[in-house]
Amino acid sequence: ASLDNIQKCLDNENAIGAISLLDRLIEQDATNDRAYYLRGNAYRKLGDWKNAIDNYSQAIELNPSSPAKQAYKMANDILNFFNKDMYNQ
Repeated sequence: ASLDNIQKCLDNENAIGAISLLDRLIEQDATNDRAYYLRGNAYRKLGDWKNAIDNYSQAIELNPSSPAKQAYKMANDILNFFNKDMYNQ
């Protein structure tokens, strides 16, 4: 599967399908920073913040100018803003 087809899966809210395709793609080429970035986006859409951040980190490690850098920062900002104490009142 091409990265463009995977992006279409994400655009159509098929994050699980995109992750499956990206897993296979990364198995074949573990140096593809865009694949890690897209997999991070897919995990983020599923609300799996840990895997999203892990994938963004891997993309940044492979390519420091990856768009994952901005996504990583935004994900951390969201998680840092989330105040769990509000739910314990």
